[in-house]
Amino acid sequence: MVPDLTMRGQDDPHGRAVTARPPTIGRLAARVHALAARPAEWWRLIGFDDSAPARIRLDDADGVPVWLTTWPPGHGATVDARVSTLIAGELAEIVITPDGVTERPLRANRVRVHAGSRALTNPGPAYAVSLHA
Repeated sequence: MVPDLTMRGQDDPHGRAVTARPPTIGRLAARVHALAARPAEWWRLIGFDDSAPARIRLDDADGVPVWLTTWPPGHGATVDARVSTLIAGELAEIVITPDGVTERPLRANRVRVHAGSRALTNPGPAYAVSLHA
């Protein structure tokens, strides 16, 4: 008989208390990427508001909120997220440098990692949808 060395069913085989840690940036990026690939789970939740960007909370796994934002044409806002992706439409990141203010267009379906909050705007003629964590 071979003993079970994996000790299934125990979080820590030594009996130490396991502390929950916040997810890494890589895990957040993987979660955002996976959610963006499954629009059937959240597309029905999207609402379009002409007056301002609308934020729709999706889930709160690992204590980190994940939300969608719909952006009306010509509107912008500051987003405080560590990871995000543009799902549909056009968005531009507003960057302030010593040379002035520029708008850097974002590409759809690319997960981006951010150090802090940043300003986004929708320069396009249609609504944009983005996903954030």
